[in-house]
Parts: sequence; C-alpha cells; structure tokens
Amino acid sequence: MYDLKLIRETPELLDEGLKRRNLEPMSAHILELDKQHRSVQAELQDMQARRNEASKQIGMAKRNGEDASDLMAEVAGIKSGMAEKEAADNDYANQIKDILSGMPNRPKDDVPVGEDEDDNILARLVGDKPELSFEAKQHFELGEELDEMDFELAAKLSGSRFVLLRGGVARLYRALSQFMIDLHIDEHGYTEVIPPVLVRDHVMYGTGQLPKFAEDSFRTEEGFWLIPTAEVPLTNSVAGEILKENELPKRMTALTPCFRSEAGSAGRDTRGMLRQHQFDKVEMVSIVHPDKSDDELERMTGCAEDVLKRLGLHYRVVVLCTGDMGFGARKTYDIEVWLPGQDAYREISSCSTCGDFQARRMNARFRPTDSKKPAFVHTLNGSGVAVGRCLIAVMENYQQADGSITVPEVLRPYMGGKESIRPND
Repeated sequence: MYDLKLIRETPELLDEGLKRRNLEPMSAHILELDKQHRSVQAELQDMQARRNEASKQIGMAKRNGEDASDLMAEVAGIKSGMAEKEAADNDYANQIKDILSGMPNRPKDDVPVGEDEDDNILARLVGDKPELSFEAKQHFELGEELDEMDFELAAKLSGSRFVLLRGGVARLYRALSQFMIDLHIDEHGYTEVIPPVLVRDHVMYGTGQLPKFAEDSFRTEEGFWLIPTAEVPLTNSVAGEILKENELPKRMTALTPCFRSEAGSAGRDTRGMLRQHQFDKVEMVSIVHPDKSDDELERMTGCAEDVLKRLGLHYRVVVLCTGDMGFGARKTYDIEVWLPGQDAYREISSCSTCGDFQARRMNARFRPTDSKKPAFVHTLNGSGVAVGRCLIAVMENYQQADGSITVPEVLRPYMGGKESIRPND
C-alpha cells in the first residue's frame, strides 16, 4: 500500500518504481482522482458549514416568530445535494483505494531490473553437487518404486496435484518437518506459533493476497480462506497494533499446511510433488524496526540456508529481478536446491523484505522511544523451508543405485535411528 501524501509530494518515485516493475506510470491518474476527490470534499465541507449556519438561522427565526420556510427549503436542498456529494466522495475514495491496493511494492534500489527469472542475479553457490555413478531418478520414480509415494490413489481421493505418502517416505517427510521447526526455535531464536489456517478477507488483504490474487487461493462457502502460507496469519498477528520499540524484533515460525489453487500453472510440473494444491511449509516471519529490515533479510535467508547446509544439500542463492519478484516484496532472495533427477536447480525457499507495504495495509505500527508519534513497522517473511520440496531434494540427492534412500545423519534421531529407506523394507 502506498502513502497518498508521498505520491502528491514525489510522484516521480511512484512512476520510477512502476517502471522498474515493467508497469505503466500511474501517478498522473491517481493525482487527478485525488484532485477531484479533494474538490468534492471541499464542497461537502462548504455545504455542511452552510447547513449548520442555516439551521441556526431557522432556530433564531422560529424563536422570533418569523417565517423560516425559505431557510428550511434551503436546508432540505443542501441535504439532498450532500447525499450526492457523499456518494461521489465514497466513489473517489474507493477508486483510489482500489488502484493503490492493486499496485505492487516499490523495489529497493539494489534490486536488478529485469522481466523474468532469466534476469535474476546469482548471489552465491554453496556446497557441491553429488557425484552419482548411475543415472539419477526423479523423486516420483523413486517414491513409486518404493511403493511409498502414491499419486494414483491421491487422485482418486482428491484429484490432480495431490499425493499420498506412506511408510518410510512418510516418516522422512515428518522428520524433515520436525527438524526444521526445532532448528528455528532452538537455534535461530524464533517463537513457535500454531495459527489458524482459515482466515477472513481482511487478513488476506493485509498481506497482499487480496484483492488481486483471489484466484490463487481456496475459499470456503462460509467465507473463510485457506491460507497459502503461514505468512498470512503470522504477519497479521500485529495488525492494528501499536507495539513498543523494545518489543521489536518479533520473530515467529510456524509449521502449517498450505493451500494453493495453482491458477495459471496448467501444464507445469504435472508429475510429482513440486507443485501441489496442499503442502506443508515451515514459515518464518519477522516484525522489525525500519532501520533493521535490511539486516533482518540477510539473517532470515541465512536461517533458511542453514537447513540445507545441515542436510548436506547443494544450492544456490539468487536475487530476484523486478519482473520476477512477488507483489508485496521490496527485495527477495530465492534459494534454489540442486535436484539430480531433474538435472536442475529448483526453488525451495523465498525470503523477502516488504518494508512498510504490508504494515500500511494492516495498520501495524510501533512507538519509537524518542517520539510520541507511531511509525509503521517493517515486515519480512521466508520459507524455512517447504517440506515437500525438501523431501524431493533429500530423495534425489541421497538416492542409491539399488533404489534406496540414505537418511541424512541429522534426520536419523527423528527416524528412530533408521539409516536408509529401502524397497520392500
């Protein structure tokens, strides 16, 4: 969400940010609507003042026994005219709100300009690709041969883009979930939260999923939205609040199911678990002082990377360009893990700073110790990490020639000491 006052003062900043996002300038249109809106508001104020004055004159005339019919007719006319102006006032306010709420966040100055993922910038490579002495299989081939990853049965139960896990693979999935949430709580300083996974419209609006991206999520007949990520309830936990400065930073993490319609992804990643309607994810959210958000992005990205380092997975970190960055983000790092079966890097985590963009939508503020005036907090979110994609990475990187999966050492305490998952085990 944008500050209309700032647009009036520096319209070029808005247009420059939109241009970097490969969008057309909007400041002239917004400012024209704002001008008309303020004109209507000024007329309303004048009409209100005249109505109040005429009402006083009517009272005086009646007390003096004078005829007040002309004044009463004038007040009635003003009242009727005000109803029209109030409707126009609401219309202009809604038009401006709709435009502002539909515009993406302004990228930070150091974000590379580009159109799509081909213009992203490599920040670093970490670890080494595994050296396999056999042809690597994809995760769904491994899972089906183990008879522990069942897409056919899931399709009978729910349709496409679902999976049923069983046996050792199901336990490995659960082990990854618990390992990641424990790591962020015990070593990275996040507070665990178990939030609702059904939320109302205003909660989805606060983090930017509504109104523009409604088709990307599922909605119940009762008006609840199934969360696409725990970012939604975690970030909104400070909506409407004025925090004390010493309460910052607030760092929260949650392991939740997530639900996405995958609208617009027809034909993409139709095999396997890469793109599902339902999946689990460990989410990290930080609410910070505006001066600390840049450092917090680096810290959060490091926490996500730590998961992959401890699992011994090779990955790269890229800075997303303006054309590939999410709607609410000012800057985003994507962590892409190496998948031998695909012979490709695939996103496993995305960490973003949103500045005060979400805070303005949610009216989330803090009171600085040296000021009586509240200021907007900065919000950040990141995957720490997507459980299903992490399962894919472990299966493909730790696969053996006989079709078994070696369990990474860090996960063995969560697997009852089990060292591998084998066919017919």
